[in-house]
Amino acid sequence: MLRETRMQSLNPDPKAQYTSIYGALRKIIRTEGFWRPLRGLNVMVMGRGRPTPWIAGSMATLLHDAVMNPAEVVKQRMQMYNSPHRSALGCIRTVWRTEGPRAFYRSYTTQLTMNIPFQSIHFITYEFLQEQVNPHRGYNPQSHILSGGLAGALAAAATTPLDVCKTLLNTQENMALNLANISGRLTGMANAFRTVYRLNGLPGYFKGMQARIVYQMPSTAISWSVYEFFKYFLTKHKLESRTPY
Repeated sequence: MLRETRMQSLNPDPKAQYTSIYGALRKIIRTEGFWRPLRGLNVMVMGRGRPTPWIAGSMATLLHDAVMNPAEVVKQRMQMYNSPHRSALGCIRTVWRTEGPRAFYRSYTTQLTMNIPFQSIHFITYEFLQEQVNPHRGYNPQSHILSGGLAGALAAAATTPLDVCKTLLNTQENMALNLANISGRLTGMANAFRTVYRLNGLPGYFKGMQARIVYQMPSTAISWSVYEFFKYFLTKHKLESRTPY
């Protein structure tokens, strides 16, 4: 996710310009230390303690993003090149003091808007692929991993423009805002879309897409594999408990 945040930067520092995922990781480690790519991970771990069950629908997404959005703001600010923040708590204090509590929710609308198409594409693609590679819908770990990974990749690619706008709202990237002649803070999804286009044109909406896909593929593959395993395990256990001896 550090690579994704950096590669989505609209006007990065010359020392933080990357041409590929591998090149970005290698350069970050060489110039900023081995542990730098893990910056902000503790914030995400705390935030992801409660996964969003798909059956809960819209309400779960609203609550999940309400918890995750501040964590995402802190994580991405800590991941920016030459970030002044050395700890999650220090970042929270600085943002609260200088920008107020609203700063933690500038991208909330964008996050919600992104999650709707992401989850729709994700689930529809997974179901479609399962029909193709596992038509009998039996427990097949290979098919779950393949379908889950590809579904996550497609959903990630399709929603990258919204993710780029979310990153800009979260980080309030100074160099980009100065180039766009924006004084103060950038607010609102529409303003973020206009700013991205003004600075980088259409290609700007797809910055960091490869890193986003690489991050989402294993995540969704693992999620579906675990879900299908427990569904199979619990169903089998339930049937066995009903079988008379």
